[in-house]
Amino acid sequence: MSPAVFGHGHLRLYLLYVLDERPMHGYEIIQALSDRFGGTYVPSAGTIYPRLAKLEAEGLVTKQTDGRKTVYAITESGRAELNDRRGEVEGIESGIGDSVRRLADEVRSSVTEAMSTLRAELAAAARDAAGSTRAASASAAAGAGAGAAGAGAAASAAADAVRDATTSMHSTITETRSDGRAQVQRAEVLLGEFRQDLRTELRTAVARGADIRAAVDDLESRLSRLRADIGSQLS
Repeated sequence: MSPAVFGHGHLRLYLLYVLDERPMHGYEIIQALSDRFGGTYVPSAGTIYPRLAKLEAEGLVTKQTDGRKTVYAITESGRAELNDRRGEVEGIESGIGDSVRRLADEVRSSVTEAMSTLRAELAAAARDAAGSTRAASASAAAGAGAGAAGAGAAASAAADAVRDATTSMHSTITETRSDGRAQVQRAEVLLGEFRQDLRTELRTAVARGADIRAAVDDLESRLSRLRADIGSQLS
């Protein structure tokens, strides 16, 4: 879903509201927003991290590295701005309720459309099976009545198999796509945190007057190898 579910500047303010509960790392923030929307809206890492970086630059949040994770926390300045704009936050909360209902309607519409497609596919499979039954029955009637009964039973079993296979196929596809989206989101979070942390370290080094050319050359080489390794795993 598009970040347009928030009005102009509202996502920035709502991030302060979320962090006012407790410090969180990037994925926790994304999950917290998703929970508030009942799973109907999941912001991307590309939406969240630039806003966190801007809040940090404005002194409204801080970040600390905790092992392999970057944890964000609201500052006193951030809390002061949040308190000054509590009325806007309440309006955002009310708007979220409306957005959840709208997004839920869109999800229901998508599910209804998918179910209609599935029913059409099953109906087509049933028609094909029925055609096979008639052909088999006619052939068996020309030979022997007992053969017709056997062909009809076989065609019925075939139709059942088609329906079961179609249902299983759609279920597997849905589960695979859902897990795939979750893994892509996880990768975006990891890449976003890596980018933000490394950029901060490089800028700090440049501010100290350090020569970072060798480090950047090493980064380019390692990223190239890592990209090739991951690509081979995905191919």
